[in-house]
Amino acid sequence: MRLDKFLKLSRLIKRRTVAKDVSEQGRVWINGREAKPSSAVKVGDELTVQFGQKLVTVRVELLSESTRKEDAAKMYTLLKEEMNKTENWSL
Repeated sequence: MRLDKFLKLSRLIKRRTVAKDVSEQGRVWINGREAKPSSAVKVGDELTVQFGQKLVTVRVELLSESTRKEDAAKMYTLLKEEMNKTENWSL
């Protein structure tokens, strides 16, 4: 599944266009590597997303072509959330 689609379906990011923009800005990593919107996401991958000063890391648990709002959180497990005063992240 494409990264931008996973981010939208899992509700980590509300809109696919925003997920695409965030990825293009270099603020998403898959298993420690910078990812493009079209990067493939597989079960077991670790995704790290930078939201402003917050860095969120999740593990992909389920891939689904469509999901209900109630089931979106089942698509991933939250591994960690970090806050940083500086926005210079490097993985």
